[in-house]
Amino acid sequence: MPPAIDVRGLTKSYGDVHAVRGIDFTVGQGEVFGLLGPNGAGKTTTVEILEGIRQRTSGEVKVLGFDPDRNAAAIKDRIGVCLQATNLPDKCTVAEAVELFSAFYSRNADGDELLKRLQLWEKRNASYGTLSGGQKQRLALALALINQPQLIFLDEPTTGLDPQVRLEIHKLIEELRAEHRTILLTTHYIEEAERLCDRVAIVDQGKIIALGTPREIQARTLGHSRIEILLAAPLEGTPPVECESLTISADRRSISASSSRPARTLADLVKWIDQQGVELADIHLKRPTLEDVFLEITGRRLRE
Repeated sequence: MPPAIDVRGLTKSYGDVHAVRGIDFTVGQGEVFGLLGPNGAGKTTTVEILEGIRQRTSGEVKVLGFDPDRNAAAIKDRIGVCLQATNLPDKCTVAEAVELFSAFYSRNADGDELLKRLQLWEKRNASYGTLSGGQKQRLALALALINQPQLIFLDEPTTGLDPQVRLEIHKLIEELRAEHRTILLTTHYIEEAERLCDRVAIVDQGKIIALGTPREIQARTLGHSRIEILLAAPLEGTPPVECESLTISADRRSISASSSRPARTLADLVKWIDQQGVELADIHLKRPTLEDVFLEITGRRLRE
């Protein structure tokens, strides 16, 4: 099947400011694709171009087979959009909002079922101004799904939400993935991208600097897994194991190792420590994250 999104050489400039600097990527049908990067990286600009909200400077873009600059109306009828912040009139009720948005599209989902699914049924007669932040975001998701979209854009859907609400949104996205919905997600939360996305494009200063599955991107870097071992008693000698670096604390009760082959290094360390007759108090293995990849490539953290 043709990709849901096909982007080639996309640029967007505002005078001398270049927000998007020639990016290429595709999103397959039924895929959850993440645009990951710090604020100001060009993620939202890219998404707004795909949604038909903002015109591109140059490049080729196809969304569900349509060019957003020429066929914006056709695209908007087939996509769902959940913005980073959604504002409705304070006195508008939840049910009224769903009814209003239903009128914008040529096809509709069952609004009552959506409200029940998103735990908003009990709030259907509540005014928008009385909703909590999490309830407002769930309503925004309901409005994004009201037209049974083929493609869903989620722009920083959990920014500013408490951990419990964030987990609820994650669960919904996983349910949509199970339904084979195509989702483009922008985020600067590392754990969100690693948990939800089939593939990720890391964006910085308007360019894609890494593209692939989270595991592929992690494996492609020079970053190594970190092994931390705490001992019940001081250790004598130095473990003869293969690793990139090995550090023993001054009190010789902890070992820290960096390794590109963490499973083998960990097994060798545990075996050698056992041979010394020393008991283990704790073991921690930390693999490289997408944050580590970004830091290695750019020298900066994603949230800077």
